This record gives sequence, C-alpha cells and structure tokens, in this order.
Amino acid sequence: MPEDTAPATLPPALVTPIPGPRSLALAARLAEVESPGVTCLSPAPIFWQRAAGANVWDADGNRYVDLGGGFGVANAGHSHPRVVRAIAKQSAALLHAMGDVQPPAVKVQLLEALAARFPGGAARALLGCSGADAVEAALKTAMLASGRPGVVAFEGSYHGLSLGALDVTWRADFRAPFAARLPQRTAFARYGDAQDVLRAAQQCRNAGAEVGAVIVEPLQGRGGLRVPPAGFLAALREICDAQGWLLIADEIYTGFGRTGRWFACEHEGVVPDLLCAGKGLASGMPISACIGRAEVMAAWPKSTGEALHTQTFLGHPAGCAAALASLAAIEDEKLVQRAAETGAAALAHLRARTRGNPRVRELRGRGLMLGMECDSPQSAARACGEALRRGLILLPAGEDGRVLSLTPPLCIERGALEAALDELAGCLA
Repeated sequence: MPEDTAPATLPPALVTPIPGPRSLALAARLAEVESPGVTCLSPAPIFWQRAAGANVWDADGNRYVDLGGGFGVANAGHSHPRVVRAIAKQSAALLHAMGDVQPPAVKVQLLEALAARFPGGAARALLGCSGADAVEAALKTAMLASGRPGVVAFEGSYHGLSLGALDVTWRADFRAPFAARLPQRTAFARYGDAQDVLRAAQQCRNAGAEVGAVIVEPLQGRGGLRVPPAGFLAALREICDAQGWLLIADEIYTGFGRTGRWFACEHEGVVPDLLCAGKGLASGMPISACIGRAEVMAAWPKSTGEALHTQTFLGHPAGCAAALASLAAIEDEKLVQRAAETGAAALAHLRARTRGNPRVRELRGRGLMLGMECDSPQSAARACGEALRRGLILLPAGEDGRVLSLTPPLCIERGALEAALDELAGCLA
C-alpha cells in the first residue's frame, strides 16, 4: 500500500472485555469533570486512543472497524497520511492567523478549491469551524439576500444545536429546553413531499414570518438515513424558483463523496443557492463552509474593518491545509467512485444476509451512507451493543433510535466492509 494512502482495514482484535478497565477508569474520571449533559456514561463508552484508515484502537488496546467514520467525518480515512502531513507542515509554519483581518494564504487556496467544487457556476464561501457554523452562515445569508426571516425545514431534520440552527432542527427533545430563546421562524414540511412545503410556508406566514428560504438535507442523516423519492430535490428547486425563495442544501453529512457524488444534490442535477459543508471536508479537522452562488453571497455588505459574521478561528491555517489535503486524497484515490461502488455492493450484501429477518424492517441508503431500520429501538440498541463487543463501531439514528447508521470511511475495502456486515447481521440474528 503506498505511503500516501490510508492503510488497509484490519479485522477487529479484542484483548479485554468491552469496555476495558482503562475505558472504565476514564469514564469515572470524566464523570467528575464534564457537564453531565454531554457524554452518556451508562453504559460506559470505550475511549479512543488512536485511529488509522477504517480502524480505531481504544485505550485498552482493542482494535475496531469503524462503521460510523467518526460521525461521518473520516471520508478519506482516519489520520490519512496526506492530511496528517499537511497539518504538521502548516502548523510548523503558521498555526494561527487573523482570518478576517490579516488572513493566512492557505485560506485563499481552500476557498478557491471550494468554489471550483460548487455544482453551479461562480461561487463564494464563508468558512466556519462546525456544521452548525455553516448553517448559521447560510441562514444569515438567506436573510440578507431575501429580506425575509421565515424558513421551511423538514420533519426529521438535523442542522445543528446552536440557536439559529436549532430553530430549523426538527427534534423536539433538542428544542424544548431552549424554546424561549429560539427565533421560532421555522415551519416544518413532510420530508420527501415537495408540495407540503407550500403548506408549511403558509404556516410561517400565519405566524408573521414571510418565507425566504427552504433548508433540506438531500439525504437525512441523524433523522434516520432517509432517502427521499426521486425528483424531490428537483421539485424543491422548481418551487423555490417560482416563489422567489432560496434553496439551502445541508450537505454537512452527505458532502465530499459520501453518497457516491461529490455532493448529494448532484444525483438530481440540482444547484442549490447555498450549500453547507463540514464533517468530511477535512477528514478530521474542525472546519466547515457555507458555499453559495456569487450573486447570492453578494448580499453581504463589503467589510470595512468589522465583519458582520466572523470568529476568532475563521480560516484556521491547519484546518485549511487539512481540507486541501483531504480533497486531494478523495480525488486522487477516486474515493467518490469507490463510495458509489462499495456502497451499492454493501447494500446488496446486507439485503442478502438479512433477508427474512423479522428484526430488520428496511435497508436503504446511497453510496456509503446506509441505514438499517430495525423493528424497534430496543433491537437497534442491542445490536449496537453486541456489535461493539464484536469489535464494530456504529451508532443508532432516527428520532427513536431504531435505525443503525452505517457511514464508514470511504477508503474501506469491499471485503472488509462485507465481513463487518456479516458480523452485524449476526448481531441481529
């Protein structure tokens, strides 16, 4: 295997019970110092120590196959050699700059690369550090460009937990504790039903908020790996054009090859007005972007020294370098095509292995963004726990957690993935 590519995937190798003694000890220490609202410690989690390609090692030396890709982040693979080298080189030269006042040169290179990847003509972008940052930037851009505060989002959507992003996130359990602080300028349509957007828009109007934008995940991630019917995005584009609304594609989960295209909206040839990117952009570093059509982004007034939207770590040099290296690795190693081919084979393999299993209701997905809907949340939770004990890392998704989410690094080999899926099928037997 060339030194510049991710290493081959190794099978699980477990040397302690799961979780092991060091992970248990770390869980006890974490409970003493972290807010209780963050990490679930019952049951105790494993604690990651290192990772490479599609493998993860925990603090006890157990080796796992990561079927979650670190929340769908490690598109090029964990600790990809090109990404690690780019971070080290950039960090040695310049670790931090003044991103909106005296920017690092590497910021220009990344913005050029992102503009070139935008699926529809001239583009400009705003950088951030998280997916929620990108969504916040998109919502602000839509407000400036349209002059209207209302937004239509979708049932099952997840766009982040900062206050603006939370207002367009569907989950009531996330929204309810902070409802008094939310803008309440969002109405929710049924996911997959483009015409229901018009009903939701009327609901917004009735609440005194004219709609300026529609925000959609081309394939829902945390909402349960839900794939909309063919033509859904194209119909949204037509409705937005007819109504004078902006279309925001949240590609934070689906972007950079995850679904077998650079961006999932390209499956239908749809060009959004604004596109939110994050997660797999840098394959491990915290950086994100809101990329938009140049004429839409022109709604922002020119900065005269005080930016209307910025942050201290805007255009962080090491993050920009990592993103450029990750984009190059995805392109050079043909990981977009590989995701399409490996994902299609994996879906067919999983269907064959689970046929007739009453605990499996549906298998769905696109590329290496696959979901297995179980008959109950309990079945999914048991399968996740048993899979971990067999050396497989994956997470539940969906509002009640009944969907097993499969989003491995795009570099995973077909044979390694199918072997892991055989084990997963065994967890549901």
